[in-house]
Amino acid sequence: MQHLSEQELLRRESLVELRKMGINPYPAEAFTVNCLSSDLKNNFENHPEKFTDITLAGRIMMKRIMGKASFAELQDSAGKIQIYINRDIICPTDDKELYNVVFKKHTDLGDFVGVKGYAFKTQTGELSVHVSEFVFLSKALHPLPIVKVDAEGNTHDAFTDPELRHRHRYVDLIVNPEVKNIFLKRSQIIHEMRNYFNDHGWIEVETPVLQSIHGGAAARPFKTHHNALDIPLYLRIANELYLKRLIVGGFDGVYEFGKMFRNEGMDRTHNPEFTSMEIYVAYKDYIWMMEMVEDMLSQLIFKVNGTHIAKIGNNEVSFQKPYRRLSMYEAIREYTKFDVEGKTENELRDFCKANHVRIDETMGIGKLIDSIFGDLVEDHLIQPTYITDYPIEMTPLAKKHRSKEGLVERFELYVNGKEIANAYTELNDPIDQRERFEEQLKLAARGDEEAMVMDSDFLLSMEYGMPPTSGLGIGIDRLTMMITGQETIQEVLLFPQMKPLSTK
Repeated sequence: MQHLSEQELLRRESLVELRKMGINPYPAEAFTVNCLSSDLKNNFENHPEKFTDITLAGRIMMKRIMGKASFAELQDSAGKIQIYINRDIICPTDDKELYNVVFKKHTDLGDFVGVKGYAFKTQTGELSVHVSEFVFLSKALHPLPIVKVDAEGNTHDAFTDPELRHRHRYVDLIVNPEVKNIFLKRSQIIHEMRNYFNDHGWIEVETPVLQSIHGGAAARPFKTHHNALDIPLYLRIANELYLKRLIVGGFDGVYEFGKMFRNEGMDRTHNPEFTSMEIYVAYKDYIWMMEMVEDMLSQLIFKVNGTHIAKIGNNEVSFQKPYRRLSMYEAIREYTKFDVEGKTENELRDFCKANHVRIDETMGIGKLIDSIFGDLVEDHLIQPTYITDYPIEMTPLAKKHRSKEGLVERFELYVNGKEIANAYTELNDPIDQRERFEEQLKLAARGDEEAMVMDSDFLLSMEYGMPPTSGLGIGIDRLTMMITGQETIQEVLLFPQMKPLSTK
C-alpha cells in the first residue's frame, strides 16, 4: 500500500473538493499560450503595448495571500514571472468565495495553471501579469522541495543532493533552473556540430544499434538474444564498421549521432550508455582531420558560450585554434622521462610496477603503453592537445604510419585531462586488416575481454575497394562537460544510469 505524507493527503483532498465544485483538475482542452515569461522580461520596456492581452501557463512556485488580492510566482519553460490575482476580477460578482476556495485553499505549489491578462509594473517596479482569468491545468499531488532564500540572499533547504537530483531529474529541473541551461547547451552543441557537417555536404545516416558482431572498438558489450532469429545480438559499442561500409558504397562523407553501450565500469566520466558522434570523410587523412576538428570546435564553442574560453573546475581552457600536437611517445617522455619506444613487454612491465601503473597479465605492449599514458600523462593535458601516432597494437583499425615503423596514424584530443575525440587515417588494406583482426583474436585468447572480434562481412566490403578515408569519433557527453564546466558525466545526462532503489 502506498504510504502518503500529510501534505500528499491534503492535496488529494483538494483534488476531491475541486471536482465537487465542477472544476476538472486535469482538463483535456488545449490552453493556447501566446507569451513566455522571457518575452515579457526582454520586451516589455520597449513595447508595453504588445502585452495588453496575453496568456501564459506554468507552475505555481510561490503564493502570497493579501486579503482579496494575492501575488504568485508562475514558472514556465523560459523562467519565472509574478502574477497578480484580485478576487473581484477573477470571480463572478455573486460568488466571491470561489477565490477563497479555489486559489487560496486548493491551489498548491507545483500546480499547473493558465492565466490570461495584461502586463504591468507594481508600485515597487516589479514586472507582473494582472490576471483576468485563472484556469486549472494540472493538480500536483506530490509537494516540491521548498528552496528558501533569506533576506541576506542565503539559500536554505536547496535540492542539491546528487543522488536525489540524478534519480529524480524531473524535480531537479523544476527547482534548480540552472540545470536546464546545461541541457539547452547540450542541444545547441549537437545542433551546431550538425550544421557544420551539413554545410560541408556530409550526410547524416543511421546504423544498427543491435549488431551480430560487436566491432569498431575495444570494449565489453552488452549481450542479448533475438528470439525469432535464435541468435545472440549485442548492443553496439561503436558504429565505425557500418559507417565505413557506406564509404565503400560511394558516400564521400557520412556521420551519425548515436547511443553506444559498453558493459564496463562507471565513474565521474563514464556511463554504460553514452552518446557519440562519428564521421568518415573519403580522400582525407588524420592531419586534415586535426585541422577540421579544431576549426569546428573553436566555432562551435564560441557560438554556444560566446567565448573560446571554458571554465572547468579551477582551470580555464581555451578552445581557440590551433591546438598543441604531441606524439604519444613524446608525451610519455615529457611527463615521465621514460622512453617507451623500442621497449620489450617485460621492460614495460617493470616500469609499470615501479611506478604503480595499473596492469594485468592479459596486456600486451600496446595496452601497457596505454596504461602508462593513462596513469602518468593524461592528467597533465589541460589545454586542448592532440596526442598522435599510437602503437599499432593499440589500434587495429588505423592505417600504418607513413614514416614511423610500428605506429599508426591516429590522434586523440585531450582537454582538461580527458579524451574527447579519437581519429584515424583509416586502414583500407583488407589483407592488413585481416591480419590485425587475427592479432586481436590472439589477445582474446590471452583473456583480453575487450579485444576485437573478426568481422568477415566488413572485410568483404573492404575487398570491394575502400577509398582513402579519415574517421573521427567525439564523445558528446564529455564535450558537453567541458563546454558547460561540469566535472561529472552525470551532470550532462538527463537520466544517468543508477542502481535501482531496493524494494524490500
